[in-house]
Amino acid sequence: MQPLVYRIAADAMVMAHFAFVMFVVFGELAILVGILRNWQWVRGFVFRALHLAAIGVVVAEVLCGVMCPLTTWEQQLRAMGGRESYTGDFIPNLLHDWLFVSAEPWVFTLVYVLFGALVIATFFIAPPRWRRQSTKHE
Repeated sequence: MQPLVYRIAADAMVMAHFAFVMFVVFGELAILVGILRNWQWVRGFVFRALHLAAIGVVVAEVLCGVMCPLTTWEQQLRAMGGRESYTGDFIPNLLHDWLFVSAEPWVFTLVYVLFGALVIATFFIAPPRWRRQSTKHE
């Protein structure tokens, strides 16, 4: 029974990894659209700080040559579950295939650093705000 628990945990790790990636990618897309549409929520300090921290961790990992801990944990859980390669259920398998694209390492480094630069640029274009500014006229 224990190998099944590890396989389920590995599948859950893939889903968490996918959610992290979607937060980074779609968070930036929402910020860019929000700038154009004047959505105030995309300037929320907590959202923007978490978003910057998320891509900052990714960029730091790739520049330091460190493998993502989520990937490492998933691989360890799969091994503990008796599987060397990925053969999970449909949804985790699909998410896994979307996450782990095959390319040269320099391609990922370039993409992550450029995406991180875009996130920093949006900090200057539309800086986050601590709270909503009052609309009262004084």
